[in-house]
Amino acid sequence: MTIGVLFVCTANLCRSPMAEGVFRALASKAGLADALEIDSAGTGASHVGQPPTGLAVEAAAARGYDISGIRARQVTGEDIRHFDCVLAMTRTHLVELRWLAPRDLADRPQLLMTYAPPIGVLDIADPFGGTADDYERAIRMIEAAARGLVTYLASDLRKAI
Repeated sequence: MTIGVLFVCTANLCRSPMAEGVFRALASKAGLADALEIDSAGTGASHVGQPPTGLAVEAAAARGYDISGIRARQVTGEDIRHFDCVLAMTRTHLVELRWLAPRDLADRPQLLMTYAPPIGVLDIADPFGGTADDYERAIRMIEAAARGLVTYLASDLRKAI
């Protein structure tokens, strides 16, 4: 059994590549890497093929995650059909993903922050164009949600065995 996990933000330059890198590392540490297909994408097409921003790469590297090899791509309706977990960084992305989703899968996209301990924040603010502190704040939120997601999926995978 393989579970597909897709992280989605606006351009696939900051939040979703950081989420992909964080989740990939945490899943590997939990022994789940072979049971998961992990990717990221953006709702827009303006940066397709570009690497994550320098500050995203630096924020991730400072915490031990290598996201330098990720390249931006645009999410498709087929992605929503293919990936079991389609995780939006904000409620705006969630709306866009649900419009893009095949009708029978409109509820598949969810907010990444639903897997984090409750902190009263559902959206991971876009750090693009901001400071290193903005990227640090985003990656801390991503780590909290990714830890919760690993726990949730580990439980699902154990049930499937």
